[in-house]
This record gives sequence, C-alpha cells and structure tokens, in this order.
Amino acid sequence: MKHYSLTTLLNTFSTKTGKKRTIFNGTPVGGTSSALVKALLFSLPLLEYAAIFNPFVFTKLGIVTAIVMYIVGMSLIMMAIFLIILKTRKQVLLKINDSWHQYFPSVDIKMLLATGITPYSDFFKYYGEYARMQLSEEELYTKLQNAFILMQEENKELLIAIEKDNKNI
Repeated sequence: MKHYSLTTLLNTFSTKTGKKRTIFNGTPVGGTSSALVKALLFSLPLLEYAAIFNPFVFTKLGIVTAIVMYIVGMSLIMMAIFLIILKTRKQVLLKINDSWHQYFPSVDIKMLLATGITPYSDFFKYYGEYARMQLSEEELYTKLQNAFILMQEENKELLIAIEKDNKNI
C-alpha cells in the first residue's frame, strides 16, 4: 500500500478548516472527488423529474401514474445515494488505513470518524484549532499525538468498556 502524508490523510475526511466532511474526499488519495459525488447525488432527483414529467412521457402516463413513479423512483434514488456514500467511504478508508496506523497505531480510525460517542469525539475540535494555526506537518503530528493522549485520559472509562466489549465478541 502507498504511504500518504498526515495532511493528505486528514484532507480525505475533513476540510482544511478541520470540519468533518459529510462525504469523504478521495481526491488526495487518487479516488473520486467529493464535489463530483455531491454533484451526482444532487442531479439524480432532477434527472428523474425530467424523465418522468417531460411532456412526452407525462401524457403517456397520466398524473397519478407519474406521481407514483416519481415517489417509487425517489425511494430507489435514496437507496442509491446510501450505497454511493457507503462505497465512497469504504474506498477512502481502505486506502488510508495503513498510513493512518503508521502515524497513530493505537487509534482506530473508525472510532475517530464515528458519529456516536467515542473516546475521540473531540478530535475535530482539536484538529480545527490546529488547522487554524497552519502548523507544519511535524508540529501537527506532535499536537495530534498529544490530543489523542488527552482524549484517552479524559475518556479512560469508555476505552476500558470498549476493550471489554471487544474481548466478549
């Protein structure tokens, strides 16, 4: 696997200001851009609307059938959006996982990116603060290491509970 720099890794799942991305950006690691994925996701409902409610198709279907087809199509589009986001996320995580473990072997990146409460829930608060400082990569690495140590100390009980739960699986 290719080794990526720390800033490249952080740019895949956060913005330059340290805010967590809703859709991962694969561009830094040679994947699909999050802007392209967002454009695709926004265009799907519009394309469906144009396909169903154009004058030719609409006169063939009628209003009731067109509305039912639009609703069914929207539910299929929502499923497609979920699968596209899931695939994008998995691709980015596969590419950066090895490099992440070289920098922070004790920190599970999935716990860092989880939306629920984890020992590393404050990561983006710390990273946002450091991103505004515009530190060099070495300084950023040192500060993030210290932040992880601090988060682990603050959430010691939660880490112990997670380790116990993982042993029972």
